[in-house]
Amino acid sequence: MMIKDGYLYETHLHTAQASACGIANGEDYIDHMMSLGYQGMFVTDHFFNGNSCVPALPWKERVKWYASGYDRAFAAAEGKDFDVFFGIEFNFKGDEYLLYGVGVDWLLKNEDLLGLSRQEVYSRVHEGGGIMVHAHPYRERGYLSDIWLTPEVTDGAEVYNAANPDYQNALGYVYAEGLDVPMTAGSDIHRLHHDAMGGMLFKRRIKDERDFARAILGREGVPVRVFEGRIEPVKGIRELTDTKEKPTLPVHRLDREGKPLPEM
Repeated sequence: MMIKDGYLYETHLHTAQASACGIANGEDYIDHMMSLGYQGMFVTDHFFNGNSCVPALPWKERVKWYASGYDRAFAAAEGKDFDVFFGIEFNFKGDEYLLYGVGVDWLLKNEDLLGLSRQEVYSRVHEGGGIMVHAHPYRERGYLSDIWLTPEVTDGAEVYNAANPDYQNALGYVYAEGLDVPMTAGSDIHRLHHDAMGGMLFKRRIKDERDFARAILGREGVPVRVFEGRIEPVKGIRELTDTKEKPTLPVHRLDREGKPLPEM
């Protein structure tokens, strides 16, 4: 469904099938997201090294379970004018990355993923035709002790995450602007609600996961905030782009090998 200004996509979404924090089932989202004007969504459940609820099964069975939220959403969207895409949220030391453009087959071929460094995962993702976007780079939560920034293995940064306070999003926006990398926005949604959400707005309909990855690298999409029927570019929202507060957690910048870069 094309809305007035283009095609709107949710880029960050969790299901109860694979994310321990997920509340809604994959199939629950379809009609809800359509009612809000979205053309499609990425299911980006937490991978096994994050807040996952997938048990420690043999790799093939484990991946199948992991993809079940996506599978249920995809099946529920059949016959409807709504696109469901596969994504991954991958964790290291609290720094998390949204992987776009790689799918279940890629996961099955990379059984050693959990033992790889950031650089090694970054290389594998690129070899598979995907991209690695730093999710909510300045997030602060009780379970986090540090902020890890990785400019050399970042294809883009999530500058608006609807689950983050405005000042943390603004810090991420300034960070991405300084790196001159593509910006994304998403809701980080775990349940059905009508609170502020996020997404990427495109002038054309996205074909598949790799098309989305190419479109992000080509800076085709506009990061937006979605609230009360309004779709607003993040760039024009002052509280999401001007940093008035500093992070309270220690901030570290890492090179390709995971070694500290000089403090800024």
